[in-house]
Amino acid sequence: MKGTFATTLTFLLTVCMTTFAVSQDAARPKAEAAGKKRPNPALAPIEDAAGLPRVLLIGDSISIGYTIGVRELLEGEANVHRPLTNCGPTTKGVAEIGTWLETGGAGKKWDVIHFNWGLHDLKFMGPQGQNLADPESGDSRQQVPPAEYEKNLRVLVEKLKATGAQLIWRNTTPIPPGSQGRVVGHSAAYNEIAARVMEDNGIPTHDLYTPAKENMDEWMRPANVHFTAEGNEALSKLVADRIREALQ
Repeated sequence: MKGTFATTLTFLLTVCMTTFAVSQDAARPKAEAAGKKRPNPALAPIEDAAGLPRVLLIGDSISIGYTIGVRELLEGEANVHRPLTNCGPTTKGVAEIGTWLETGGAGKKWDVIHFNWGLHDLKFMGPQGQNLADPESGDSRQQVPPAEYEKNLRVLVEKLKATGAQLIWRNTTPIPPGSQGRVVGHSAAYNEIAARVMEDNGIPTHDLYTPAKENMDEWMRPANVHFTAEGNEALSKLVADRIREALQ
């Protein structure tokens, strides 16, 4: 009897463990799918349509927000590419600009490059690299201080000029009150630095700061440097129109 009981118990435990393992395996793909982020279509590579000019958008999440809109508005007029990343601060630009200029294929010519750095440079970081630190804290600092920002911009402009493309600097959009890790007014201060660099190099500025500031309540999220769907649509049209003007 004892042997029969032990055999039965072992059989039941094996069945339970097998059932549990099977159920876990079945659940795992669903859990992984639920936790997996949907890729941003703005960061997907595109194939060039033959015969159309090539445009490169360089910038942070603000430019990511208007990439698809610009691409759609210029469909049939231009191949609109962007680096498959958030281009972050000028320090990241200096490190990776060579790779970005090969977006869509090494050695291909760019007709227009529309570019920006700023919001990541001016944001405050904590002493251990904490993102969006309190600007009032004595141990926080801007990720790229003004003097370094100007130095990096000059390096980047020289590399961009070497492409032979028409260059368009897009200035940095405003900081709404209450935005974490940034100070209202710093966009304007960094734009002044950038304006000096661009003037020295004969590069025109596409002003998105002014219309964004004037329409902040409708276009921008409260206490957030990012834009609403309506704001991204408005920026897309402004950028597409400016690029179309350059192409003509």
